[in-house]
Amino acid sequence: MNRQLRQITTVLAALAALYAMASVASASQRHGRARATVATYYGPGLFGRHTACGQTLTPLTVGVASRTLPCGTLVRFSYHGHSAVVPVIDRGPYSFATWDLTTGATQALGIETGVTRVWAKVVGRAANSPALGAPAFESAPGPSAGGVSAP
Repeated sequence: MNRQLRQITTVLAALAALYAMASVASASQRHGRARATVATYYGPGLFGRHTACGQTLTPLTVGVASRTLPCGTLVRFSYHGHSAVVPVIDRGPYSFATWDLTTGATQALGIETGVTRVWAKVVGRAANSPALGAPAFESAPGPSAGGVSAP
């Protein structure tokens, strides 16, 4: 019985250590450190469908899908001199990319390719409903046309 109790305690301690490491990694993203990441975008075949946060996708919808951030989290994306604060409105992407941007978000950022590197920084939460959160757009000095650099 003592042996089983030690084994269970060891397993629980290992799980607690893994959880602590994951919390530290996600905390850096939650606390607004800008990181170069890979983004893809929603194709037009998804227009008319509902996101995990309850919003209907249209060609003008501005939002992003994240596997880990809660609905309504605001993320500032920077890409080649353009910057936009975009709300998390969906879950995903279910591929190699970190983010899945809507067509409206890619247009705001001037992205014309299906897969690209962007700078992303968590900046807060939407004050109103995540599905109705209005993004703020701005022009910002950003990366040169030759590459991606920190905003």
